[in-house]
Amino acid sequence: MTAQTLTAPAAAALELADEAALLVREIEQYLTARVRTTAHPLVTKTTAELVIEALGNAPAPTAAPSLTAPARALRILPDWALNFPLLRQLHGGGRQISVAEHLELTALVIERYGWNRSSLRSASGRRCILGAQAVLFRLGYGDETTARTAGARLQLVLAARGIAEPYYRWNDAPHRTRTEVLALVRSAAANARQADCV
Repeated sequence: MTAQTLTAPAAAALELADEAALLVREIEQYLTARVRTTAHPLVTKTTAELVIEALGNAPAPTAAPSLTAPARALRILPDWALNFPLLRQLHGGGRQISVAEHLELTALVIERYGWNRSSLRSASGRRCILGAQAVLFRLGYGDETTARTAGARLQLVLAARGIAEPYYRWNDAPHRTRTEVLALVRSAAANARQADCV
């Protein structure tokens, strides 16, 4: 009788072990089937994708990610840190944007980081107009031409209001308010967008 009670649990344990081994094998097969095989471990495209690309039949590029302002947490980093490739990759990474988009993002940076007068950046990370533009440039949203053209758009709006001083000095005037600054940047963005449509 003792022999029978010893063999039954042993048989059950073997059966469970076989089921577990089968399950592990099925999981491994599933995962292997889902892994993309490439010609070399450092190659990120499959062999089929490389052949298509070499023959000139590359698939159409995917749409650009939606445009969002840089994360609020970045405001505490020193400006030079925004040039790090990882941050640039996560927040634009050389993405070309229009002048209107640059100005819209400038307004969003001022809203998220806070507005500053009399310097590009405050100790807490608040930015003036030019400081907000610098954040975008360092993170790879557009290039120097985009930023300069955006500055020219800001100047055009001020000129239409009869103001001749540069927008970065206008930003620093003692009576200036955050609301006025955001209104200027958004007006320039709307004008730039309208000019792009013409």
